Amino acid sequence: MSLSSNYNTGNQKNTMISLHEEKNNFYSEFDNGLLHPGKERKLHQRTPFQQDRDRIIYSSSFRRLQAKTQVFFSGEYDFYRTRLTHSIEVSQIGRAICNHLRKTSPHLNADFFIDSDLVEAVCLSHDIGHPPFGHAGENALNRLMMDFGGFEGNAQTLRIITETLYASSMGRTGMNPTRALADGVMKYKMKYGDFVRNGRSPKNHFLYDDQQYLINFIFQGASLPETMAEEEVINQFRSIECRIMDWADDTAFSINDVVDGLASGLITGQKIEKWASSAGLNQDENGLVKELLEMIRTKSLQKKLAVRIGDFINATELRPIKNFISSRSNRYAFDLKVGDDARRASDFYGRMSREMVFRSAQIYQLEFKAEQMLKKMFEAFAEHYLTGETPRMALLPSDTDAMVLRETDTAKRARLICDYISGMTDVFAVRTYKRLFDPDFGSIGDLI
Repeated sequence: MSLSSNYNTGNQKNTMISLHEEKNNFYSEFDNGLLHPGKERKLHQRTPFQQDRDRIIYSSSFRRLQAKTQVFFSGEYDFYRTRLTHSIEVSQIGRAICNHLRKTSPHLNADFFIDSDLVEAVCLSHDIGHPPFGHAGENALNRLMMDFGGFEGNAQTLRIITETLYASSMGRTGMNPTRALADGVMKYKMKYGDFVRNGRSPKNHFLYDDQQYLINFIFQGASLPETMAEEEVINQFRSIECRIMDWADDTAFSINDVVDGLASGLITGQKIEKWASSAGLNQDENGLVKELLEMIRTKSLQKKLAVRIGDFINATELRPIKNFISSRSNRYAFDLKVGDDARRASDFYGRMSREMVFRSAQIYQLEFKAEQMLKKMFEAFAEHYLTGETPRMALLPSDTDAMVLRETDTAKRARLICDYISGMTDVFAVRTYKRLFDPDFGSIGDLI
């Protein structure tokens, strides 16, 4: 298939190459190509992927992750993981997988390898689109945005890095990522409208409809084969860096959610035994339960689960594959194979966390409260900026207010309001809610 395109991969060698870049033939100018090729980056000591990573690290969107929920609401206790600490752990695991593959895979060598800086950038950025209050916040915003194209954490991450990461006098702009970074972050390629046309209102796993241009950019304008039209196919078609990030993410949350659950008291040895007796576990899963109980008894949980993370890293290997773009980019010429034992263990830890932590009354109560706060805030902003049924009041900060008022399309106005709410930290969301609805909170001297 011809990969004709309006996107210019660019003759960017003079502006993109590092002065001390390690030779790596795994990537080409196609992979280094910028979303906006007319805005080439300045010559620098760093590689294009190092620049991508550093732009993420120094962004306010990344810093806000320190006050966004991973499992437990941020600020509840210092020990529990936040979105920030989780992202850092995922990036470390991602780099370790790259190092493992470079040392062990017969398909890689000294000048042909998966760039660990790129994988780190993908891992660090993979959650920056998530709203306050974790998955409860994501589900609430998706329901509220149902008439305006939905809300999805991964789609919002792409929106941030390509459109809204930086503030400017004219509004907001993206970081102009490389093709490889944008593709590495893009876990899903099915659009919201594709689901709606099939009679479904998806909870997650979609792109926004106006992000078709990113699919065009990533595949340089090529149409995906008709055989990839189904959701389970197209949403699993990912670059090798995206696959590494996804397994690093699975590794981090499946194991570390168990650690945090035990620290919180929502998981105990006694509760594990009770859960296991009625969970219909197989022989291998019962063996994992016995291991966990022994770790708890000997107070060796964190140490031994850290070893298990190493096992998950070492369980990876590369498998060559062919598809419509593999001849153009090595990022699609390899799949990540994960050993069956590691995959089963990860699935087991994830299931245990979901059933013992996420489905507990304590977490459900917090999630219910979070959903109510986001719902009331969105409806208040919508009432004044979308419906016109009441006199408009400037409820949004001045910069956001001006951006919304400049936009004449209702759906795009709703998206800007959603951007504002989803960018909030847990604490800021609570404070904004109180300022809007609590008669005893706030004064004219409060800062937005």
